[in-house]
Amino acid sequence: MKLIYKAGLFALSFIGMMPLVSNAQQQMSKEELIYLTPEWKGERFPDGRPKVPDDIIARMKDVSIEEAWATLGGSRFNYQIAEDWPIQINPDSVLCGRAFTTQFMPYRPDMWKQINDRGQKAGLKGQNVWGVDQLQKGDVYVADQFGLHKNGPTIGDRVGTTIYAKTGNGIVYDGAVRDLEGLKELGGFTSFISSYSPSFHNPGSDQNTMIMGVEVPIRIRQVTVMPGDVVLGKEGIVIFIPPHLAEKVVKASEKTRLEDMFAHIRVKEGKYNAGQMDAGWPADIRADYLSWLKASLNNKKIKLPVARAQVEEIIAASAVNNVH
Repeated sequence: MKLIYKAGLFALSFIGMMPLVSNAQQQMSKEELIYLTPEWKGERFPDGRPKVPDDIIARMKDVSIEEAWATLGGSRFNYQIAEDWPIQINPDSVLCGRAFTTQFMPYRPDMWKQINDRGQKAGLKGQNVWGVDQLQKGDVYVADQFGLHKNGPTIGDRVGTTIYAKTGNGIVYDGAVRDLEGLKELGGFTSFISSYSPSFHNPGSDQNTMIMGVEVPIRIRQVTVMPGDVVLGKEGIVIFIPPHLAEKVVKASEKTRLEDMFAHIRVKEGKYNAGQMDAGWPADIRADYLSWLKASLNNKKIKLPVARAQVEEIIAASAVNNVH
């Protein structure tokens, strides 16, 4: 019995000693990342980051901020919205992809040296690109640089070009960027940024930044962002959707868009009034909605806002999701 007890204590002490950072790039261990995202049951990247399917990412682009907010709030995720972005690139476009997180902190020479020495021994170059070098297609680079402005930019048009080439996306960046005109010339580099400065980070006279984490939980405004969260940025707001809720958000949005279209048509026709459409629908209206949906699916003159496969799924479930 004593032997079993001692073995248990050893196992617990071993788990307690498991490093949260797994390599020279200040990256969270795979085991810790999986531990902190227990609700995700799908595919993961080799480092443990949740990999929401491409199909869900593509459909997420049509989700409104209000629709995503409603679904997340219903699951008690009440702090997922980041607002107030003074610098927006392509403000009329949509930013959507899987979050790849990086955290910077104010410079402290003893820590900076230890982190940098370990990185150099592993063949790494400037700390500002340790996360950038790992990006993949469909990622969104999300970085917490603690809002640093003067001598803060870790991203200019050269690093921005690398990010865009690797991901096909822009960035969410709580800090300053430089070369703003060059970043805008990239075309699809839709981004949400705290500030713009012509300076650059860590000039010799003002070491002010060090990297503390790659693929770790970070804070963006009042949001705790996890690696693998789905980033949805539009209309001046960024919302971070936990991976296990991404499909739920998309499906709820698709149902709502179809119901909205039906409601607008019937109100214009005079069949129902706004009060009837903006409340829970009784059985006769639900039946009317499903009949309209079936007829519209095969009417070439009607363009539904949702793909055929998803409309057929909704019809088969005979479900109405009336979100207000």
